[in-house]
Amino acid sequence: MLFHLPNLIRLYWRLFRDPRVSLWPKALLVGALAYVALPFDLIPDFIPFVGEIDDLVIVIVAARWFMHWCPPEVVREHAQAVRNLADFCQAARSLRNAQRYVG
Repeated sequence: MLFHLPNLIRLYWRLFRDPRVSLWPKALLVGALAYVALPFDLIPDFIPFVGEIDDLVIVIVAARWFMHWCPPEVVREHAQAVRNLADFCQAARSLRNAQRYVG
């Protein structure tokens, strides 16, 4: 999962900026991130483990709902673009590594 995190962030950013995605999913995502950033919580952070878990659960649930509420064809389009970018970056890294060995 952590390996795919950069691509997921790119996908969410692209969807967030797309005008074909309605305001409600975007507001949900912003609200979840604001909840994590703001100092008040439903479960205070000073309670060990549980205090931090509520923030994580809110972000994960909001991210899933955001993706679910985006139009599927828009998600597919952006997912393909992110996949193509990742493939290009991987090829560029491979070429750079090969050039190091060749000289």
